[in-house]
Amino acid sequence: DSSWDETQAKHLSEGLQYLFGNVSQLIEKGKLGVGGVDSALGVSGSEMGMWKREEEGCLPAEGLFLGISHHHGADTVQTARVAQGANAVTMGQDTPPCGYPTAVSTMVSRKEWGAEAVGCGTKLTMPVNFLVTHHVPGLECHNQTVCSQRLRELQAHHVHNNSWCDMAYNFLVGDNGRVYEGVGWNIQGMHTQGYNNVSLGFAFFGTKEGHSPSPAALSAMEGLISYAVQKGHLSSTYVQPLLVKGEDCLAPLQKASPKKGCPYIVPRSAWEAREAHCPRMNLPAKYVIIIHTSGRTCNMSDECRLLVQDIQSFLMDRLNLCDIGYNFLVGQDGVVYEGVGWNVQGSHTTGYNDIALGIAFMGTFSGTPPNAAALEAAQNLIQCAVDKGYLTPNYLLVGQSDVIKTLSPGKSLYNIISSWPHFKH
Repeated sequence: DSSWDETQAKHLSEGLQYLFGNVSQLIEKGKLGVGGVDSALGVSGSEMGMWKREEEGCLPAEGLFLGISHHHGADTVQTARVAQGANAVTMGQDTPPCGYPTAVSTMVSRKEWGAEAVGCGTKLTMPVNFLVTHHVPGLECHNQTVCSQRLRELQAHHVHNNSWCDMAYNFLVGDNGRVYEGVGWNIQGMHTQGYNNVSLGFAFFGTKEGHSPSPAALSAMEGLISYAVQKGHLSSTYVQPLLVKGEDCLAPLQKASPKKGCPYIVPRSAWEAREAHCPRMNLPAKYVIIIHTSGRTCNMSDECRLLVQDIQSFLMDRLNLCDIGYNFLVGQDGVVYEGVGWNVQGSHTTGYNDIALGIAFMGTFSGTPPNAAALEAAQNLIQCAVDKGYLTPNYLLVGQSDVIKTLSPGKSLYNIISSWPHFKH
């Protein structure tokens, strides 16, 4: 929370050192599994993970602590799937995660902790595709009575000082290992700008200054995440965004970290693309052209798949193009959808189709920009293109309106991409 306890700032650096140290100790004791790609700690799952294997009849549990960032004055703990991209382990509907309880038996309701009778009314559409986990400092407590008092103080701060509609988080986990209801499963929180409408926000609190969450708290968080997946509140293939803007305090570690993997790309087969035959690209591409499709947007995966189908049908049937026209499309669900892909020319920008990757944000972004999830997905895709050799490292990034006469990608989106690396007006 941006102003909950400004005095915490001077202790943050020392506190993070303790936090990393304690996490390492927990890992060594086998109490905590860590995901296969650890961008903040720079250590692989093979070195640190404590996973049970698929042959044991269960899938690896979601790892905790992809990174810990200083986000709006608080530590933001980023958790993650075992791996993303080509090496992702996907949890099937009938495959249990290793070592997870089947229910959250220690839930403390809003009524039980004495929540103020206020509430947010904006609904979440389930299951959500993202999970963001925070760590709120300055609220030390070790039993339900004191932790309940701390939550009442936090809620009052969020409502009366920040003018929010309620507590910022969907659920919180106390250092005593109890789960406390925030705004609940079906209501949008106020925890992470740009992600509130597509994510659940969980938060650790009650931790002693300079320490990581207790083993009881870590276990409760694991149970909460498992429960969210099992009950359909959280997608079994959820993504844990790495909020780079909030990680200034970890900048030295980030520089030493391995490159982040490619984002998950929904293949043509998954959105039932029609068969098409278009010319091949001249790789590596020299340009990235940012586009908006105009028309409606989409916020959920099923909705986005249908929209990609509709865009392909319109471009092929009405405009007589050979295919969907874009190399990739990005939805407001924060997911990348394969258009014609890496190796095939799009039909988006005359004179550039054979040497440029066309990345299209689905929707119209003249007045309101895409959300943070979509923007991050596009940036990760561009870096992936460089890493995989599909895009030259000294590429130029432009808006479609820079090279042809058009309103695309819209003023709001254009203003954002103008600050991205390699932008050329």
